[in-house]
Amino acid sequence: MKTKKITRDKVNIITLGCSKNMVDSEVLSGQLNANGIKVVHENGRLDHNIVVVNTCGFIDKAKEESINTILEQVDLKKEGRLDKVYVTGCLSERYRHDLTNEIPEVDAWFGTMELPLILKQFNADYKQELVGERLLATPKHYAYLKISEGCNRTCSFCAIPLMRGGHVSKTIEEVVAEAKKLVQMGVKEIMLIAQELTYYGLDIYKKRALPELLKHLSDVPGLHWIRLHYAYPSKFPLEILDVMRERDNICNYLDMPLQHISNNMLKAMKRQMDKQEIYDLLAAVRERVPGICLRSTLIAGFPGETRDDVEELKSFLEEVRLDRVGIFTYSHEENTSAYDLADTLTAEEKEARAQEVMEVQQEISYEKNQEKVGKEFKVLIDKKEAGRYLARTEFDSVEVDNEVIIAGDKDLPIGDFVNVRITKAYDYDLEGEVI
Repeated sequence: MKTKKITRDKVNIITLGCSKNMVDSEVLSGQLNANGIKVVHENGRLDHNIVVVNTCGFIDKAKEESINTILEQVDLKKEGRLDKVYVTGCLSERYRHDLTNEIPEVDAWFGTMELPLILKQFNADYKQELVGERLLATPKHYAYLKISEGCNRTCSFCAIPLMRGGHVSKTIEEVVAEAKKLVQMGVKEIMLIAQELTYYGLDIYKKRALPELLKHLSDVPGLHWIRLHYAYPSKFPLEILDVMRERDNICNYLDMPLQHISNNMLKAMKRQMDKQEIYDLLAAVRERVPGICLRSTLIAGFPGETRDDVEELKSFLEEVRLDRVGIFTYSHEENTSAYDLADTLTAEEKEARAQEVMEVQQEISYEKNQEKVGKEFKVLIDKKEAGRYLARTEFDSVEVDNEVIIAGDKDLPIGDFVNVRITKAYDYDLEGEVI
């Protein structure tokens, strides 16, 4: 006979994909917690009875990871180790009807903007007064801060607008209030994120208002580092750079996804700018903020990409010497305009091109790191691992960029700033000693 369950529900949230998903999971956690429901992130102890999988649907690899994670949780449910499996996020938003038929064991599917409906599954109410409050899944000294949702761009390869909708900015007051709450929780660094950071404010203020927002954020007491991610290059508001130069707590760091440099590719990708405009923009950025760290992402293997296009991209990297580069292989996405283009390259050919481009960047990264040996930097201590501390300079974001490795013979509190002298340099990381 089945015994009556007397334990309280405990919810585990598994987050896949980008930092924007991470923020959504943190908001869900905060709402569940406020409703008296126990909630954890990425719980490895398996002492929970309900799982919410927050999925990514951006590219093929992310979809595959999301599907595999859902199936793993469904298997646990079949074994009697879970009572409920819920799925939310981008994959669920885009493929909900197909997935409902393919994985019927999932108890409910939710889109990207259906937080109140998720809460209803727990007989919980959406608490409006908690807007901006979250249970952080990151270490307490840094957090992501989403300033808008969705995107109005029509890049031919991107399905994000299909999953996240059109651009909707938060007000300056909302963003600043959230930043203040994060500082009260111990956060020292915030990473501003959006699908397109530089579009901020056009919908509600009828102008690009990111410079104004940055001024207000930099005035928040206790906020030591403000970092900018995902700044779309077309119609880039250069006033951002003036604020960055003037305010000490805005990191000299800019993440600007360029995707390619060949005019053929830029046109096919519908990037709304050409090669020369990109060169001019990068020159202007470096002129206004000397020493700025420029990070970008690129796409390899887009339909129609030729060997000449690849060589042009490699030459571009050698010439402009970006500080940080990530590269994706093209993924054929349904309902995007590029989906009608013939995807003629194999996955192996795309990977080979990506590797070829990254080998160029690897050498650039090594040379730039060698230039730092003997110099002093302020770093933020992120964690201790294998007897060593891992830290970052203002020129490095979490997980995607370089780390500074510090020997663990001194006690360095996690989340503190210290000054280090760089003693060794590698392709992507540095070693340093505390001064």
